[in-house]
Amino acid sequence: QVQLEESGGGLVQAGGSLRLSCVASGRTFGIYYTGWFRQAPGKEREFVASISWGGGGLAYADSVKGRFTVSRDNAKNTVFLQMNSLKPEDTAVYYCALSRVLATVQSRYDTWGQGTQVTVSS
Repeated sequence: QVQLEESGGGLVQAGGSLRLSCVASGRTFGIYYTGWFRQAPGKEREFVASISWGGGGLAYADSVKGRFTVSRDNAKNTVFLQMNSLKPEDTAVYYCALSRVLATVQSRYDTWGQGTQVTVSS
């Protein structure tokens, strides 16, 4: 069993930046892919970005392309989401999750963190 914990959320003004971290701990079988999702109040959870643990496989939602960057540090069992040029519409709870394959849909991810709140003010 693998456990995930997100951190790095907070309050930031529009145009600012935040870096989220997703730390994996516990038993891991095989190589996982890590995805970032977000959920705003009253809305469904949506895909943000993903990265392969083996390296090279990247995907971004159109809404964050050019602003967000996903990266990893396997030595620390950590995946990062660097968020620049933040907009109020980026406000949401951000979750990281693991999948056996690179995917953009929630159903392909079977392990989730508890989420970290990101609030972008105007």
